[in-house]
This record gives sequence, C-alpha cells and structure tokens, in this order.
Amino acid sequence: MSEIYDYQGTQAADRDFLEERSRFLVRTYNHLFGAIVAFAAIEIALFTTGIAQVLARALLGTSWLLVIGGFVLVSWLASRVAHQAESKVAQYAALGGFVVAEAILFVPLLAVANHFAPGAISSAGLVTILGFAALTGLVLWSRRDFSFLGALLKWGGVMALVAIVAAVIFGFQLGTLFSVAMVGFAGAAILYDTSSVLHHYPEDRYVAAALELFASVALLFWYVLRIFVASRD
Repeated sequence: MSEIYDYQGTQAADRDFLEERSRFLVRTYNHLFGAIVAFAAIEIALFTTGIAQVLARALLGTSWLLVIGGFVLVSWLASRVAHQAESKVAQYAALGGFVVAEAILFVPLLAVANHFAPGAISSAGLVTILGFAALTGLVLWSRRDFSFLGALLKWGGVMALVAIVAAVIFGFQLGTLFSVAMVGFAGAAILYDTSSVLHHYPEDRYVAAALELFASVALLFWYVLRIFVASRD
C-alpha cells in the first residue's frame, strides 16, 4: 500500500513541476514578446519623429569602439541585474534599459537598410521570426539539453568581438561570410538560451530569461539584416 502512495505522490510532484515549468515558459515568452514589441515601437517612434536621423549621424560620427564598449557595458549590467536582483522593479528596469540600448544601436543599420535596401527590414524580420521559431521548436520537441554550447559560445563571442574591434581599428570590412558565421552563432545562442529556459532557469527569473532570449533574437536579426543589405549593394 505504501508503494501505491509513494507512486501517487511522485506523480503529483511531477504534475506540480510540469505546471510550474509551464507557467515559467509562458511568462518568459510573454515577456520576450513584450520586449520585441517595445523594440519595434521605439524604432517606429524614433524614425517617425526624425530622431533616428540625428542618432544615426551621431553614432556614425563617433568612434564605433566607444559605441561597442558602451553597449557591452550596458548589456553586462542589464544581464547582471536581471539575474541577481531580488526586486522585480530592478529586473524590469534592466530589461527595459537593454531594449532601449538595442533600439539605439540598431538605428544606423536600420537607416541604411531603409534608404538603400527597401524591403530588407521586413524580409530580415520574417527570416528572423522563422529561424527563431524553428530553433525553439527543435528544443521544445527534442527536450535536449544544449548547455554544452555554452563554452563554444563564450569562445566564439570573444573571437567575434576581437574581429569587430580589429575591423574598426584597421579599417577593413567584415564581409558577408562573417555575417553568415554570426547568423550561425546567433542560432546556437538561441538553442542554448531556449534549452536553459526549459531546463535550468529558476522559476522566478523569467525576466532574465526573456532578456537573454531577446539578446539572441536581436543578434540574429542584426546579421540577417546585414546580409540582406549587402545583397542589395
């Protein structure tokens, strides 16, 4: 009889865990959707009001190393706060600040795409959505743990940053092959982040999980858009 009670208790515990994890996933992807909508709304407001043109000239006239350095610092602070802060207000502030920083960083690329490659933004957005959906579906369907990608992503991220800094310092262009490689990197990051959301994130860190997913989606969109812009040259 005790074995029956133990079995039933295990089943109940499993159901509770699945329900909690399901709620966590729903919260995470709701926040991700909200971040993407906020990003789009900020970009629309910037371009509608003409502020985007001012920002684009300012950013393009500034050392790109300073821009990259500032963005890396903001990204690190936002991720740290979202992962460690106990206050939900602080977590939301980190997510919001990161979305605003991404929106500002994207302005020059979006301005170039809008002027020289009409239609590239919507095409890149569609490819990004389809790619993200496919990679997310792969993780959710297979239930596989892609945490082994973590070390590769750290190494690849450092190498990509070194290449970008070298390009800025020495004045050479990172071509389409680099963008294709970064699309692959962003795809691996989405696999890793989605796997972490499914298997490893604490139940109360859905804001941090959404931030990491948004960062990977934005990275994918950036380099897909670069490929579309380059193809119109």
